[in-house]
Amino acid sequence: MAEAERIIGTPDTPDAAGDGQERPDAEQEQEQAPERPRGKRRVAVLFAVALFAYLLDLGSKMLVVAKLEHHEPIEIIGDWLRFAAIRNAGAAFGFGEAFTIIFTVIAAAVIVVIARLARKLHSLPWAIALGLLLGGALGNLTDRIFRAPGVFEGAVVDFIAPKHFAVFNLADSAIVCGGILIVILSFRGLDPDGTVHKD
Repeated sequence: MAEAERIIGTPDTPDAAGDGQERPDAEQEQEQAPERPRGKRRVAVLFAVALFAYLLDLGSKMLVVAKLEHHEPIEIIGDWLRFAAIRNAGAAFGFGEAFTIIFTVIAAAVIVVIARLARKLHSLPWAIALGLLLGGALGNLTDRIFRAPGVFEGAVVDFIAPKHFAVFNLADSAIVCGGILIVILSFRGLDPDGTVHKD
């Protein structure tokens, strides 16, 4: 009988079990309370980085289309680096031009995955990496949707042309930098939620 009263009384009376078994839970809640604002700050960093990368890419493409398209390339560092406007129907760096719609779907899926992952984000480096990926994906997805020849089949504006390398844009650069950072973080055992594991 006493055991039944103890079990029934525990939810309503934190001290029913003597010394109060609810105290550890309360202490854990107090320890976890500061984590929520920190997580929100990491999400804010993610979207701030994404917005910066997206606007930088969008602005550069608008400038290239207005001032450079249908004009001679501009030499930045002799023959080693030029700005030359091209329209790319493929993936980053001009690969796979026959799969424009597939790349559009992949970019949209990446954006959805990053948005869902942001809810559990507590790592600043991961916030930066995912922000670069998100901004780059949004930049190229904008071209896919709004540029010719049509919705979801639009050609991406590329203009950075190093010697003996494919032409690319700032969105491609953001995606590559974000991907490299994610690989480094993964090798170091740092997870998006801020925990560190060692294999």
